[in-house]
Amino acid sequence: MAKTQLNVRVDEATAEAARERALQRGVSMNRYIEELVLKDAGEVGQTFVEAASDFMKQYERVFAEEFGLEPGGAEGAAAPTHHKGLPGTT
Repeated sequence: MAKTQLNVRVDEATAEAARERALQRGVSMNRYIEELVLKDAGEVGQTFVEAASDFMKQYERVFAEEFGLEPGGAEGAAAPTHHKGLPGTT
Protein backbone atom coordinates (compact mmCIF):
# COMPACT_ATOMS: atom_id res chain seq x y z
CA MET A 1 0.00 0.00 0.00
CA ALA A 2 1.30 3.45 -0.88
CA LYS A 3 2.26 5.65 2.04
CA THR A 4 1.37 9.31 2.45
CA GLN A 5 3.40 11.68 4.56
CA LEU A 6 1.60 13.64 7.26
CA ASN A 7 3.08 16.51 9.19
CA VAL A 8 1.64 17.16 12.61
CA ARG A 9 2.55 19.55 15.38
CA VAL A 10 2.29 18.50 19.01
CA ASP A 11 3.78 19.87 22.20
CA GLU A 12 7.10 18.44 23.32
CA ALA A 13 5.58 16.39 26.14
CA THR A 14 3.23 14.64 23.69
CA ALA A 15 6.06 14.01 21.24
CA GLU A 16 8.22 12.52 24.01
CA ALA A 17 5.36 10.33 25.23
CA ALA A 18 4.83 9.06 21.68
CA ARG A 19 8.55 8.31 21.28
CA GLU A 20 8.61 6.42 24.57
CA ARG A 21 5.48 4.39 23.77
CA ALA A 22 6.80 3.48 20.31
CA LEU A 23 10.12 2.43 21.84
CA GLN A 24 8.34 0.34 24.52
CA ARG A 25 6.35 -1.41 21.82
CA GLY A 26 9.39 -1.90 19.64
CA VAL A 27 7.90 -0.09 16.66
CA SER A 28 8.71 3.06 14.76
CA MET A 29 6.92 6.31 15.53
CA ASN A 30 5.23 6.03 12.14
CA ARG A 31 3.92 2.55 12.94
CA TYR A 32 2.85 3.58 16.44
CA ILE A 33 0.80 6.53 15.14
CA GLU A 34 -0.65 4.37 12.35
CA GLU A 35 -1.73 1.75 14.92
CA LEU A 36 -3.37 4.43 17.07
CA VAL A 37 -5.37 5.76 14.14
CA LEU A 38 -6.44 2.27 13.03
CA LYS A 39 -7.49 1.40 16.58
CA ASP A 40 -9.45 4.63 16.89
CA ALA A 41 -11.18 4.05 13.54
CA GLY A 42 -12.12 0.53 14.63
CA GLU A 43 -13.54 1.81 17.90
CA VAL A 44 -15.65 4.36 16.03
CA GLY A 45 -17.01 1.60 13.81
CA GLN A 46 -17.74 -0.58 16.82
CA THR A 47 -19.46 2.33 18.56
CA PHE A 48 -21.67 2.82 15.49
CA VAL A 49 -22.62 -0.87 15.41
CA GLU A 50 -23.46 -0.84 19.12
CA ALA A 51 -25.56 2.31 18.75
CA ALA A 52 -27.42 0.82 15.77
CA SER A 53 -28.06 -2.35 17.76
CA ASP A 54 -29.38 -0.35 20.72
CA PHE A 55 -31.64 1.64 18.37
CA MET A 56 -33.05 -1.53 16.83
CA LYS A 57 -33.70 -3.04 20.26
CA GLN A 58 -35.39 0.15 21.44
CA TYR A 59 -37.66 0.37 18.37
CA GLU A 60 -38.05 -3.37 17.68
CA ARG A 61 -41.75 -3.33 18.51
CA VAL A 62 -42.39 -0.34 16.23
CA PHE A 63 -40.66 -2.06 13.30
CA ALA A 64 -42.44 -5.33 14.04
CA GLU A 65 -45.84 -3.62 14.03
CA GLU A 66 -45.06 -1.65 10.90
CA PHE A 67 -43.88 -4.66 8.91
CA GLY A 68 -46.14 -7.31 10.42
CA LEU A 69 -43.40 -9.27 12.18
CA GLU A 70 -43.26 -10.74 15.66
CA PRO A 71 -40.98 -8.78 18.04
CA GLY A 72 -37.79 -10.74 18.61
CA GLY A 73 -38.61 -13.08 15.75
CA ALA A 74 -37.27 -11.05 12.86
CA GLU A 75 -33.86 -12.76 12.83
CA GLY A 76 -33.61 -14.85 9.73
CA ALA A 77 -37.17 -13.99 8.73
CA ALA A 78 -37.82 -12.95 5.18
CA ALA A 79 -38.82 -9.33 4.80
CA PRO A 80 -42.36 -8.78 3.57
CA THR A 81 -42.61 -8.30 -0.17
CA HIS A 82 -45.22 -5.55 0.11
CA HIS A 83 -46.12 -2.74 2.45
CA LYS A 84 -49.25 -0.66 2.47
CA GLY A 85 -48.58 2.92 1.58
CA LEU A 86 -45.43 2.29 -0.43
CA PRO A 87 -45.56 2.85 -4.19
CA GLY A 88 -46.35 -0.33 -6.09
CA THR A 89 -47.78 -2.10 -3.04
CA THR A 90 -51.25 -2.76 -1.71
